[in-house]
Amino acid sequence: IPFDGGLRCLCWKILLNYLPLEKALWSSLLKKQRDLYSQFLKEMIIQPGIAKANLGVSREDVTLEDHPLNPNPDSRWNTYFKDNEVLLQIDKDVRRLYPDMAFFQRPTDYPCLLILDPQNEFETLRKRVEQTTLKSQTVARNRSGVTNVSSPLKTTPNSLSEYEVLPNGCEAHWEVVERILFIYAKLNPGIAYVQGMNEIVGPLYYTFATDPNSEWKEHAEADTFFCFTNLMAEIRDNFIKSLDDSQCGITYKMEKVYSTLKEKDVELYLKLQEQNIKPQFFAFRWLTLLLSQEFLLPDVIRIWDSLFADDKRFDFLLLVCCAMLTLIRDQLLEGDFTLNMRLLQDYPISDVHLILKKAKELQDSK
Repeated sequence: IPFDGGLRCLCWKILLNYLPLEKALWSSLLKKQRDLYSQFLKEMIIQPGIAKANLGVSREDVTLEDHPLNPNPDSRWNTYFKDNEVLLQIDKDVRRLYPDMAFFQRPTDYPCLLILDPQNEFETLRKRVEQTTLKSQTVARNRSGVTNVSSPLKTTPNSLSEYEVLPNGCEAHWEVVERILFIYAKLNPGIAYVQGMNEIVGPLYYTFATDPNSEWKEHAEADTFFCFTNLMAEIRDNFIKSLDDSQCGITYKMEKVYSTLKEKDVELYLKLQEQNIKPQFFAFRWLTLLLSQEFLLPDVIRIWDSLFADDKRFDFLLLVCCAMLTLIRDQLLEGDFTLNMRLLQDYPISDVHLILKKAKELQDSK
């Protein structure tokens, strides 16, 4: 899909069911959705921030019924601390989003004025991360839902300090992504935030925040939020461990990659089976993150053009994975386990047009 004139941004919004096909409806729908997103910001960041700024000012905030050590799940203190845990994980992940590109560290041209108003004295997400009692620790929540808290001594030397926070009144693109993910986690407590979601929202936000049309670009945050929410509605089962072995879970999809490969190239399939190379070793990441970790961002965006445009978009993703395997079949047939694992975990072909062409051939040969 051409980037020129903002065509890709527009197509993605239609393909991800954010905009209807009828252009006459766009203006009213966009206003309604963007106003709704502003409301989410007020309810989930600004109001709790005001409440926290006022906590402790009055002794009424610490009562027998509600106090910082209250284990009651309905306690607002308890909610605040739980949110902090999620926020710290998001913060850690978005700071290192596409580290080979300067884009996410740069200031956005459209910082959120609702939050950055100099008159505001409430606690922003930035202040929450800085002030939280867990700030000296790294919190990680993996797909199993296990929370690990590790000492800062064990983190990489330049992990959190690598990207300095911009001065007041400015915010980096990664801070906008952080806010989108935090709001999503608050609105979807069943799944909240799981590592990897940052890799899904990153290409969406980058595409919308670089829209050549400033009228669209100005609303990249709200538009990304709703497109991300719609995309997650289609792939969220990949992030829920309890569904792994169900027909909508990731295990089923990984096995589908191998069953498709068996149909298309039985010799290669048998070789991988013989070497006990399970699809979990490589296809888990390919499928869960929609190949966003396997290629450079412009190439990921090109692959997503094809995925979003296909009626059966995630069946097409399985074919893209098969195409990636068949394109390196000669190396895989010659290689041993170690060599082949290295090939699959650090995919050697960078020409995504070749991969997509092969996937289309596989699709047409059904």
